[in-house]
Amino acid sequence: MSLHILVILVAVALAFDFLNGFHDAANSIATIVSTRVMRPQWAVLWAAFFNFVAFLVFGLSVAATVGKGIIDPAIVDRHVVFGALIGAICWNIITWYYGIPSSSSHALIGGLAGAAVAKGGVNSLVGSGFIKTTAAIVLSPLLGLVLGALLMLAVSWAFSRTTPRRVDRWFRRLQFVSASFYSLGHGGNDAQKTMGIIWMLLIAANVTGPKDPLPFWVVMACQSAMALGTMFGGWRIVKTMGQKITKLKPVGGACAETGGAITLFLATWLGVPVSTTHTITGAIVGVGSVNKFNAVRWGVAGNIIWAWILTIPCSAFIAAVAWFLAQQYL
Repeated sequence: MSLHILVILVAVALAFDFLNGFHDAANSIATIVSTRVMRPQWAVLWAAFFNFVAFLVFGLSVAATVGKGIIDPAIVDRHVVFGALIGAICWNIITWYYGIPSSSSHALIGGLAGAAVAKGGVNSLVGSGFIKTTAAIVLSPLLGLVLGALLMLAVSWAFSRTTPRRVDRWFRRLQFVSASFYSLGHGGNDAQKTMGIIWMLLIAANVTGPKDPLPFWVVMACQSAMALGTMFGGWRIVKTMGQKITKLKPVGGACAETGGAITLFLATWLGVPVSTTHTITGAIVGVGSVNKFNAVRWGVAGNIIWAWILTIPCSAFIAAVAWFLAQQYL
């Protein structure tokens, strides 16, 4: 792989990382904006800061899973990486345009799988890593839902004798903390996926060895791209996440963010690349269903679930087409 091709592909990977932050900004700020605790322009700056500093808190296990545990590193070349990134980027743009909170993470996994299968067949997939990641599609929103609901129940019981006005005032302050933890978890899990892609590229180009550590400049570049994308925000998706699923108050927003943050911290510690979108959506649904089952707009939630189901196959198909075109022209 020539140097200029490597530079171009790293730039495309960072563009995906920027778009990931842009697309998934809703995950970090939808609850705190919809509860009117923080204005949108300040919320994105708040989220961007914690997205950036996440590398100081977490290791690089998620990057290792993406870089070495989804597809066989032996088949990785510029065409596979290009196809994977184009598949993920195109699906992100489509879902952003329609305001659908799909998963950038699973768009990338689908892109990797589609490009790899197009080149080397199903055997090019690393079964254990791919299954672990796709299982997280179901498990991460369920865990977020359960934790969000349990936290909401615990808070309702603990503050049953406190006036709603005082509860609202306290949780307006606490939501700053819960939002920062969620943004930290988002930066820790999501930015590492692009680190894994660039790591894969560097190994394929023989710039670094399979057992060498990830260069620090890759960590800084990915965290910066993610933070910049978050600063620009994705307001179409913020509206869906913060207003259309269920109506949130500060106490519900804090519980949803905390439940989501716990899920992301656990997944990142285990090295599982989960969907931050799935996670916070599950937590919001859990909080809303505690207050009143029909407080959740299940039709909107159902449309989101369909987007989750379609993300991997659609991004994989686009990636396979992009791989074929790259074979001809790149």
